Amino acid sequence: MKKYWRVVKNQWDEIFTYRLNFIMWRVRNVLQLLGGYFLWLAILTQDGQVLGYSSSVLLSYIFGVYILQSFIFATRTQTIGVEITQGDLVNYLIRPVNYFSFYVARDLGDKFMNFFFSIGEFLLFYILLQPPLFLQNDIRYLILFLLSIILASILYFLFSVLLSFIGFWSQDIWAPRFIFSIVIGFFAGGFFPLDMLPKYLFAIFQAMPFQYLLYFPMKIYLGQLSFGDIGLGFLLCVFWIGVFSFITKIIWERGLRVYSAYGR
Repeated sequence: MKKYWRVVKNQWDEIFTYRLNFIMWRVRNVLQLLGGYFLWLAILTQDGQVLGYSSSVLLSYIFGVYILQSFIFATRTQTIGVEITQGDLVNYLIRPVNYFSFYVARDLGDKFMNFFFSIGEFLLFYILLQPPLFLQNDIRYLILFLLSIILASILYFLFSVLLSFIGFWSQDIWAPRFIFSIVIGFFAGGFFPLDMLPKYLFAIFQAMPFQYLLYFPMKIYLGQLSFGDIGLGFLLCVFWIGVFSFITKIIWERGLRVYSAYGR
């Protein structure tokens, strides 16, 4: 456990070593938040309603998604593909460390750093803009909300790792990741609540695992799901985690069979 804590600290050191890169990433996120905030302000009608959402609930969803993305979508697993294609993976395979535990530790370091700055940015926005927000005060929903974030983080980790495994068979790993980041943001409810869609489209989105990354946790926080629906959502999320864990294991084993590191 101590060695993985060292990995977390090393991740923080790496972030502050490349400070400009981190700052530009934060600026990008801030601009994205501002764009979404003012867009929805323009869409909201005079009575503060849009497709059944009040201004306070909708803006809470937008700000909440911003903070959730900073934690759930923060990952260092993109470097797995680079390590595979460049032959550096072998350096981990010969060491007494679990490769996936190592990346879980790296991810945690990245997640908590991004989350810390996102909270600070959110507080600054709140002070300057004074948006009407919904605050959940039911401890039951808050506990379930935190649990859904944990499950969402595990699920996204598996998605991201699977994409990086493309490196076993192809040198081009960045294009699929770029497309994936855009697609998953849409299907996860990163741009708007999914239940704003027509019913037939919403039913299709509900059949996919992506909704459990952002939409499902935020609906729990907003108190818009019954405890029965939340329980069913947790079961389905755990099911998808099991499915993608199995797929990850199979592809990892097959990838290692074809993996080669010349000159290592």
